[in-house]
Amino acid sequence: MKRFLPVLLLLLVACKQKDYNADLLVKNAVVYTVDDKFSTADAFVVTAGKIVAVGRADSLQEKYNARQVLDAGGKPVYPGFIDAHAHFYEYGLGLQEAALEGTKSWQEVVDSVQSFAAKNPEGWIVGRGWDQNKWKVKEFPNKAKLDSLFPARPVILSRIDGHAVMVNQAALNLAGVKPGQTIIGGKIETINGKLTGLMIDNAEGIITRKIPPPTEPVTQKAFIEAQQNCFAVGLTTVDDCGLPYTMVNTIAQLQHKGALKMRMYVMLSDNADNYDYLFKRGAYKTPSLNVRAFKVYADGALGSRGACLLKPYADQKNWSGFLLSQQKHYEEVAQKIAAHGFQMCTHAIGDSANRVILKVYASVLKGKNDKRWRIEHSQIVAPEDVKLFGEYSVIPSVQPTHATSDMNWAGTRLGKQRLKSGYAYKQLLDQNGWMPLGTDFPVENINPMYTFYAAVERKDLKGLPEGGFQMENAISRKEALQGMTIWAAKANFEEKEKGSIEPGKFADFVILDDDIMKANGSALPKIKVLKTFINGEQVYAKK
Repeated sequence: MKRFLPVLLLLLVACKQKDYNADLLVKNAVVYTVDDKFSTADAFVVTAGKIVAVGRADSLQEKYNARQVLDAGGKPVYPGFIDAHAHFYEYGLGLQEAALEGTKSWQEVVDSVQSFAAKNPEGWIVGRGWDQNKWKVKEFPNKAKLDSLFPARPVILSRIDGHAVMVNQAALNLAGVKPGQTIIGGKIETINGKLTGLMIDNAEGIITRKIPPPTEPVTQKAFIEAQQNCFAVGLTTVDDCGLPYTMVNTIAQLQHKGALKMRMYVMLSDNADNYDYLFKRGAYKTPSLNVRAFKVYADGALGSRGACLLKPYADQKNWSGFLLSQQKHYEEVAQKIAAHGFQMCTHAIGDSANRVILKVYASVLKGKNDKRWRIEHSQIVAPEDVKLFGEYSVIPSVQPTHATSDMNWAGTRLGKQRLKSGYAYKQLLDQNGWMPLGTDFPVENINPMYTFYAAVERKDLKGLPEGGFQMENAISRKEALQGMTIWAAKANFEEKEKGSIEPGKFADFVILDDDIMKANGSALPKIKVLKTFINGEQVYAKK
């Protein structure tokens, strides 16, 4: 019997040997896979940056020999969050400019600019984030104080939505702007024959073209700092809406060096050079970078009265806003984008702009399709036009925090009746059965928890209004999570590689300190990210 003992021991050891090696096992978690069944699990396995198995920890531990084991401590785990509409690079640049968000008056803006200028004594003074709708006096400012403080140094200060700027006389002089000058799709404000410094929509370009382009160190710093902040709130993919083709190589190089780990879906701006670039070379696709879409602007923003409305603004008679280009331009652009097989993503805020773009899309798409052409914002849509999203498979790409940011003043612009057809996310979602969510940062905060909260609770961070804003258009928690993950991936043609925790997909995931699917509504915006992973690599950990 003794001589058979070694053989038996070898057989027992062989029976216990693991079938596979793996890089990471995540266990003791509440894993929201966001798969087709919206199933949950308590563990998953990662190898070579991808998820290879999802299920129960005991069975996975028997099968896999993991080099690293992460005990999630019973915390919830979700697919990495995707922001379907953002301005990632612009946000990064803004971190190096005068921060004007949250200012409560024009004087406070001027004070902030003075402080910034003292610390940055050379070159243009650039700032962003003021919003006159948040001030006690809700009127556009003028340049008088800027002229007094900076008679020779050019200043440009962007409104929070980026659709209006306030500039001083030094900037106007450099750009050669004269009183009475006009521009299609924009406004150069003149009162009593004098320039006020307010430039809206296309008029901004007259000034911005005179600003020297950022240096390479500034550009790289913008991407890296933006990435750090985004990882801290659980973002693993961002859609950067409206970049020049020259930025593609910069992003690719940073990603190749490993400095930029954020995955990016880039929409190139509506520009002849950008069309030539992509039409000639075709879509650019790597695991971290996808360039196959164009960002087009139909109109401006509601806050600056640049949104194009079917009827005049309730607070400005005989003014309905404007399209930023002739309708013929959108028709021609749509035809050539379709002919080359790319995606068209058009900014449309007002009900007139949405109608124009929906009809342009309809003329090209012809009916149901899988082109996934998007209308970015889809903010104010006439009730009779909502059905067009479904009839032509047009994707409404919306930002829930816009509703809760605008709700206190949007009715003043639109009137009560027209406001009812604004920010109608549930109606829009019902058209195709899915809808991507984003923030439009830096217009709104980068935090996906705020997106989730605004989508399901329809309240601001003060918890107002008590009953929620137009709650008939709130969406469910399941739908909100899908909008921030799998549906956002689908809007980018990437649902087979990300957006859910399933075998074969990138191991992009986040661990939160509380469960957004179960927490009290008031607690949602306070939930924090504990860890963020891309390709199974930890890129952020809460300190």
